[in-house]
Amino acid sequence: MAKDDKQELRRSQKKRKKSRKKRVIRNIFIIVLLLILIPAAYAGYLYVKAGNLANDSFVDDGRDKSSLRDSAVNPAEDSVSVLFIGSDSSEKREQDNIGKRSDTMILATFNKDDKSIKMLSIPRDTYTYVPYLERNTKINGSYNGGPTATVEAVEELTQVPVDYYIDVNFEAFISVVEALDGITVDVPYELEEMNSKDEKGAIHLQPGVQTLNGEEALALARTRKQDSDFARSERQQQIIEAMMDKATDMSSVLKYSSLLDAVGSNMQTNMTFDEMKSFISYGVNNKLTVESLKLEGQGGNGIVPGYNAYAFLPDATSLANATQTMRDQLELPALDNTTSTSTTSP
Repeated sequence: MAKDDKQELRRSQKKRKKSRKKRVIRNIFIIVLLLILIPAAYAGYLYVKAGNLANDSFVDDGRDKSSLRDSAVNPAEDSVSVLFIGSDSSEKREQDNIGKRSDTMILATFNKDDKSIKMLSIPRDTYTYVPYLERNTKINGSYNGGPTATVEAVEELTQVPVDYYIDVNFEAFISVVEALDGITVDVPYELEEMNSKDEKGAIHLQPGVQTLNGEEALALARTRKQDSDFARSERQQQIIEAMMDKATDMSSVLKYSSLLDAVGSNMQTNMTFDEMKSFISYGVNNKLTVESLKLEGQGGNGIVPGYNAYAFLPDATSLANATQTMRDQLELPALDNTTSTSTTSP
């Protein structure tokens, strides 16, 4: 081969190598770019979707602040409380014209400094003064006046300000658990319970740690045939914690769109989207602590004189301790001796 031909071959080989190297670098760059842009695009999509959902779910309750607050709060700067209401409404119950009730009430206080959450479950049969009805009755009757009436009843009972509420129904609960591919909980005993369509015995669970689907998780949250309101409240808090753990796990990131769809039109809240975003710091904090508070008491038929239906009467000391713990969490002063947290009419 002539000298000129050899030089031309070497130049051609160098060009091909350089070209391949450029393609490799270009491909690596494209891959890296996609790894950056795809999550960013997904995050942007979720942001817009969440904003639309928040706007659709927002209800102006007419309150600038809780009546137990001296001034309005900002969750980005202050420790605040949220009342989670699980109503027993569903499409079937609305078709059958069955009245709505608040089946689950969990008051959660969020501390801005240590990013901790304390949760207090309030049994639906708690006998207390309900401002909306202007009489003593079971607290779940307050829901006849809507979520705001339930907020007022909870404040009357606990003397803890309720800054925000989130009201979801059975269908939202079931859909969220399904979107998470189920949640893992410890079923305490064998149980048979109705499903969300009120079909008796439709759900049959065996005791032990297991993954439950939406209908099964709802049945576990609702049942109280074999224990008490107190045990039921503890189970509901455990289920909520299991849902929180699953939702904040990195493996659930790609399920967030489904989670938003699950909530859909089945939620209403007095919290704006900007206020919702202020709670992100709690979810991304690896040191987040969640503590469940116990509200002890007695339940039974005829336990309240002149009231023959089943009712739950909180123990005065237990209620006072829970009140003080949650007020401390909100950085509020202690109640004086003249402030009542009793279940009697003012």
